[in-house]
Order: sequence, then structure tokens, then C-alpha cells
Amino acid sequence: QVQLVESGGGSVQAGGSLRLSCAASGRTLTTYPMGWFRQAPGKEREFLGAISWGRNNTYYADFVKGRFTISRANARNAVTLQMNVLKPEDTAVYYCAGRSMYSGISTRTYSKNEEYDVWGQGTQVTVSS
Repeated sequence: QVQLVESGGGSVQAGGSLRLSCAASGRTLTTYPMGWFRQAPGKEREFLGAISWGRNNTYYADFVKGRFTISRANARNAVTLQMNVLKPEDTAVYYCAGRSMYSGISTRTYSKNEEYDVWGQGTQVTVSS
């Protein structure tokens, strides 16, 4: 089973950028559909974006389109989340997730919590105004 570890979180002022990384150990991520989620205090975990394992198709929640970008860093067995033009409402714990279940559709992305079975421990992002 793969283990996921997020890094790159921290504090930034509004309008700034951060790049989160989700590094894997145990297995290669190249055949895992991956996703990024976040959870703010008192709120449910919400989907941010996902990347397929075939052709690296991406899909984003409307509220991050144009600001957040997901990509693979296969040489590091990792997936990254580039976040630009950050806002105070982006403050949350950010999680990466992987899907080990075989779907048979390499270009599919997944946007629901229950579609992923491997999760990292999360990394805190704080955006100040």
C-alpha cells in the first residue's frame, strides 16, 4: 500500500503563492488517480482538483479554476498543487488522496471523498489579509 505525505504548507499573505507536494512511498503514483482536498475549521472536507493516471487529465472545482494547478512530478514520485492568488478563505488543512482501486478508465478523474482510499496526514495553509 502506498503512503502519502504532504509538505509545503505554511503562512502567506493574500495574493501570494504556495506549492504543496504530495510524496509517495511504498508504490509508484504513476498509475494512481490523485486528488487534492481541504478542510477548514468547522467545515466539511471539500474537493479542489484531481488528475488522472493516464494522459494526466485534470479537473478542478470552479472556485479554484485559474488559481490552482495540479501536476505530477514522476521523478520524485509525487503530485504537486500550485496555488496562486491565495485568499484568506483558502486557509485550511490541505490533503492529497490517491485511489488504488483499478477503474479501467485511465483518463478519469475523481472528485468525491469516498472515491479515494489512501490519504495523507494533511498540511496547514494559512492566508492572512
